[in-house]
Amino acid sequence: MLSEFLLAEMGRLGAQDSLPLHRQLYEALRRAILDGKLGADERLPSSRHLAQDLGLSRNTVVAALNQLSVEGYLASRVGSGTFVSENVPRALHGSAQAAHHGLSTAPGTLSARGLELARRFCAHEFEVQPFTPGIADFSAFPVTLWQRLQNKHWRMTYPDMLDYNAAGGYAPLRRAVADYLRVSRSVHLQADEVIITSGTQQSLELCAQLLADHGDTVWVEDPVYWGAAKAFTACGLALHPVPVDEQGIAPTADDERRPARLIYVTPSHQYPTGAVMSLPRRHQLLATARAHQAWILEDDYDSEFRFSGPPISSLAGLDTDDRVLYMGSFSKVLYPGLKLGYLVVPKSLVAAFKQAHYDLNRPGQMPLQAALAEFIEMGHFSSTLRRARQSYAERRQCLLESLAPCLAENSPSGGRIGGAEQGLHLCLYLPPQTNDKALAQRIAGHQLSVRPLSGYCLQRKDLKGLIIGYGYAPLSEIRQYGPLLAQLINHHAGARQAQPA
Repeated sequence: MLSEFLLAEMGRLGAQDSLPLHRQLYEALRRAILDGKLGADERLPSSRHLAQDLGLSRNTVVAALNQLSVEGYLASRVGSGTFVSENVPRALHGSAQAAHHGLSTAPGTLSARGLELARRFCAHEFEVQPFTPGIADFSAFPVTLWQRLQNKHWRMTYPDMLDYNAAGGYAPLRRAVADYLRVSRSVHLQADEVIITSGTQQSLELCAQLLADHGDTVWVEDPVYWGAAKAFTACGLALHPVPVDEQGIAPTADDERRPARLIYVTPSHQYPTGAVMSLPRRHQLLATARAHQAWILEDDYDSEFRFSGPPISSLAGLDTDDRVLYMGSFSKVLYPGLKLGYLVVPKSLVAAFKQAHYDLNRPGQMPLQAALAEFIEMGHFSSTLRRARQSYAERRQCLLESLAPCLAENSPSGGRIGGAEQGLHLCLYLPPQTNDKALAQRIAGHQLSVRPLSGYCLQRKDLKGLIIGYGYAPLSEIRQYGPLLAQLINHHAGARQAQPA
């Protein structure tokens, strides 16, 4: 459908280049013409219908159409409408798709896998950013203290701390991580099983490189965390999407007939829906891994921020067969640019993972790891986490109150919330007939950033909604812009309902 293509292109352009809306639409329509999605002499919808379908003002649409007419892409016929010009060079069609991604079409420039990586799940389109304008808020992080610790370890650094590290990371940091996970996440482990990585992406890549071969199948949740899909694609694995329901990943008999080498899950807070995997479903998944000799990759990306209900134990804590590899990151509690995470592997894999990590990644940053180890050992991590949890809980509650008009029984949007008990984002489910991509684009026109739920789906067509981040948005801005967000959602739903069938 033309409107869906245009919205997807506009979303990409708006996130990538921050173009004004009329320019986004101009570029998207131009791309549709050059790619052949709009053929020569094909009639375009009227500016009024285009504005309705895209959730834009008519002036924005007219400005884009006028520019395309001036440049010769479109021709107007009095009394008949606007048509694609017959004079657009046909030779452009073959190169258009690669060109608009900034990719060369010269033979051998990119592999098929490279093209797939460059085109699919671009981070700027799927990463949950602040829904309010302005700068990301890191006020909960003690910058002065952190700088002091880093300076201390730089001053006392020994030569070996400036070299690569083949031991899986700085030993005191690995011990601190092991102690933390044993207490807070019920993971049964020793410090030697912890490998310090540059974050979840590197942990995923290590697992894919060491535990699967090119072409092997990996089960992923549908909807999926885009970063995992990217990592597995980069390693040449075949993604097999398994739908998620309110109890987490829900494999069927059909899925069982395509056994996986790897099973990637976010059981404590499914990304992006927020579903929590039930205990029966966890035991079922462990049994499946045991039966097929598969490895489960547990991504526990935001378990530190649970605001209601009892703590949820990790899947790794239930594992008695050493089939689960557990990973986490310090980016949410401290700051994203820290780029430090951890991977817990079964004892039988420790030596191979340490060797491969050293050979492939040449890990270092020992002074930074030493500063983080002391930060944890002195209790600063716990106190920072406590303050951050309180701050994020206030923001979450404020956002939920702001969205109340979208959740009422008589609300035009018919929304319901998922995933609000934990994490730094929530999922606003909307009726299946909602065009969530158009809605997200319309909201972007007001300088607010949300993500369409359907964009995270691989095969599913039944999920529509918005992913709304609040972790990096100051409380004052949530109070200011939350009601506007709710108003835009309800207005979009009301306009859709008012359209003739």
